[in-house]
Amino acid sequence: MDEKKQVQTPEKRGEQKRFKANDNYFTIAVYTLVVIIIGAAIIKLFFSGAATTKMINSIINLLMPFLLGVLLAFILNPIVKRISRLLVKVFKLKNEKLVNSLAIFIVYLFVIVLLGFVCFGVIPQVIASLTELGNYIPQGIEQFPRFIDRLSEHFPLFDMEILQNAINDAIPTFLNSVTEFATNVVPALYRVSRAILQWLINILIAMIVSVYMLSDKKPLITSFKSLIYAFVPVKHIDTAFTIVKEANTIFSGYLVGQFIDSIVVGIVCFLLMSLLQIPYAVLISVVIAITNMIPYFGPFLGAIPSVFILLMISPLKAIMFTAMILVLQQLDGLILNPKIIGTSTGLKPLWVIIAIAIGGGVGGVLGMFLGVPIVAFFRYLLLRFLAYRLAKRNLTADGKPLNSPNEE
Repeated sequence: MDEKKQVQTPEKRGEQKRFKANDNYFTIAVYTLVVIIIGAAIIKLFFSGAATTKMINSIINLLMPFLLGVLLAFILNPIVKRISRLLVKVFKLKNEKLVNSLAIFIVYLFVIVLLGFVCFGVIPQVIASLTELGNYIPQGIEQFPRFIDRLSEHFPLFDMEILQNAINDAIPTFLNSVTEFATNVVPALYRVSRAILQWLINILIAMIVSVYMLSDKKPLITSFKSLIYAFVPVKHIDTAFTIVKEANTIFSGYLVGQFIDSIVVGIVCFLLMSLLQIPYAVLISVVIAITNMIPYFGPFLGAIPSVFILLMISPLKAIMFTAMILVLQQLDGLILNPKIIGTSTGLKPLWVIIAIAIGGGVGGVLGMFLGVPIVAFFRYLLLRFLAYRLAKRNLTADGKPLNSPNEE
């Protein structure tokens, strides 16, 4: 008897043709989309580099307030956490939301007081120093040849004629530049005023963004974890969390430490200059504090123009400042920096210099500052990948079998 063919209803045939969801298909689709986007970006950058760079700069300028907000929240988060623990320990507060709100309020009250001190205490003195310095520059330049003549009298063995001729040739050009700048000072002040106003608006928006980020920290962390759970393969989730935690340690340790270290160096510089009665203490200390954010090269970037300014006023004061800044940088390098920053990046000096050079070439001063933690993070990823590959081959870092007995 022939077997009866099974009759398939339209519903069953539609059910067989229906696409069934599969996590592997979704993962492959996401990886394919990422590869296409990265490939398109590389092709776009290769064939129209200038236009792409301009577009990237425009996007960064547009997002600058939000990027500053993220950076500010990143810097202030460890301080908020410490104050929260202190409030719980001292005042025995149990409400976590109340503790977090009070900690944020205390931190931002300090930030506002600090900004007020900078705006109404430091900036007016810096402007007054710059105005006075601008009026003094032509007189200082005229007196500089006399200083060279006095050096020739005291040190007759040194031939100062070449230096004297170079200075005499450079003075007219410099004076013309100063005259041209004075002619265009009103448009320049207008542009500077607009830039300052834009920065004030950016800082205000950044503070608002950072407050929301710190107050809604837990939902943000939960959302970030959800992204990892949704897109990262299950077997790599623990590794992803470990990498994110290490990145947070590197960036927060470096940024917060470098910020505190620069403030301490600036304050000590101001106190020493005031004690030694070196002029323009506020202006030079601000320059030293800002440039000190850049490792190794920062102190020299701030000290060199400061020495030239003091040379026009008093060569003795310039020598005193040079000796003072050398002692201060030794103090910072040997005591302050290791205590405050420690080994948060784990980079050797050579890698720090490479990071500064690459960062400066790509992102200017900001790139020089952020280049160190970025290179430190990529170094961590490379070392982790190498350790994974060696473990897979059952080898140690020097190529020996992992389970080999110790050599006598």
